[in-house]
Amino acid sequence: MKEKEFISVIKEVLQSEYIGDDCAYLKDLGIVVTQDSLVENVHFRRDFMNPFELGYKSVAVNLSDVAASGAQAKYLTIALSLPSDIDNEFIKSFYEGAKFACGNDVKIVGGDITGADKVLVSVCAIGASAFRKVSSRKCAKVGYKVVVSGLHGSSAAGLRLLMQGKRQPKKFIDAHLMPKVQTEFAREISSSVKQDYAMMDTSDGLLDALSTIANESGVFLDIDFNKIPYDKDIEQFDFWQNMVLFGGEDYGIVAVVPQELDCGGVVVGEAKLGLGVNLRFSDNSVYYTKADVEKHIFEHFN
Repeated sequence: MKEKEFISVIKEVLQSEYIGDDCAYLKDLGIVVTQDSLVENVHFRRDFMNPFELGYKSVAVNLSDVAASGAQAKYLTIALSLPSDIDNEFIKSFYEGAKFACGNDVKIVGGDITGADKVLVSVCAIGASAFRKVSSRKCAKVGYKVVVSGLHGSSAAGLRLLMQGKRQPKKFIDAHLMPKVQTEFAREISSSVKQDYAMMDTSDGLLDALSTIANESGVFLDIDFNKIPYDKDIEQFDFWQNMVLFGGEDYGIVAVVPQELDCGGVVVGEAKLGLGVNLRFSDNSVYYTKADVEKHIFEHFN
């Protein structure tokens, strides 16, 4: 995967202790920082998504990273690169959607606007770590339980419907265009856990998050597929199990935490000795290495 190769090159050049998780934890400042970009015709299409939905999702994907770090999102800046056909109404609706995603606790405090040949949105989010324990994908331990929050595969179902020119069932369309950030689940964990732990969102798919945590932490995650939460109506789609496992942009959360921690969510498995991810189905099991998973997830440079 070129994306992961590029990140490896960047890490090698910078020799930075901060690069690795979705958020950089600046412990001396007590904050986490993240940045995500959405590019027209790569991450979204304007015929699928209106400006309000684009503003909402641009913010939500960054708030999800901050939530998964264990911190509390506080401030955002938004950079917009826009083609000449964008008008004032687009900007108004975009920022209404962004403001709606922020709720009452997060403030948009600045940004930038430039010209471009298509729409590009880049958001930087800052979160506070006070009274929270920040997570790392490197901190899963043998004996910990694997807990997930959110429904998996719904966003992929919504995207498939949009690609087919359909707008129903609406719940799947909404899951893709206006995902729900699992803020409360993440807060419950980070404000009560005492030990080191691992947590990631499922922006690149549930199995990607499981595999990343397993390989970064050096553990074997044994997962019961039948316990993974998903909307049962997704079973109407061909290859729906792959949508649950590999469909990205659900922005659920995977946490690998001590057994005794009472944090809500759904327990789907356990961390054991070994490396990689094992999926147990009703009639068989499938073992996934890091390379197996990377064959299935979205590649920006294809």
